[in-house]
Amino acid sequence: MRSLILAAFVAVSFAVPEVAVAETTAGRLSQQDQATQSASPKRGLRGFLFFGRKRAKPEPMTYSTAWLDAQPVATGDADFECLAQALYFEARGETVKGQFAVAEVILNRVKSAQFPNSVCAVVKQGTGRRNQCQFSYTCDVHAEVIRERQAHVRSAKIAQAVLNGMNEELTAGATYYHTTAVRPRWSKAFTNTTRIGVHLFYRDDRYRTASNEQQ
Repeated sequence: MRSLILAAFVAVSFAVPEVAVAETTAGRLSQQDQATQSASPKRGLRGFLFFGRKRAKPEPMTYSTAWLDAQPVATGDADFECLAQALYFEARGETVKGQFAVAEVILNRVKSAQFPNSVCAVVKQGTGRRNQCQFSYTCDVHAEVIRERQAHVRSAKIAQAVLNGMNEELTAGATYYHTTAVRPRWSKAFTNTTRIGVHLFYRDDRYRTASNEQQ
């Protein structure tokens, strides 16, 4: 009888550690499961918070230096370079909107049968012939040196925007302009379409372009 009691005691002694180990393992698994469940809602919530969020839209174009300065540095081909240079030398003292308008005139000339069909050819038309230059800076005998870096950077951005078709119609198809400081004889022969800043703009109604055919 005594040996049976001793054997039972030994059996219970060995069983208790195994139960303890099992309980410890079960406890760890339960803690891991709770941690996983706690983390899952956070991941789901994060996904919910960012789901459907739209990227910020670019600022709409405005005729302001603030808008220009927010644009990336502009680069492009030969026509881009010619347009940027023309804006710098011809109109850098004008308002931003006025510079857009001058750029528009140059592109209107490209579209017109009256003028060459590329920006560079329009800008350089008459260069080297006395009183034949279409843009005065190309034959004023002064070296074309860019001294105002910021103005040139902005002119380049305007050139790129206009070449990309970003601006609205400003001059009603004008292909000529002059400053308010002068009054050339040819101005009487053309239709004055608008004034922007210190420039007056004119259209030659004998030649129609896509820009002025509805005017």
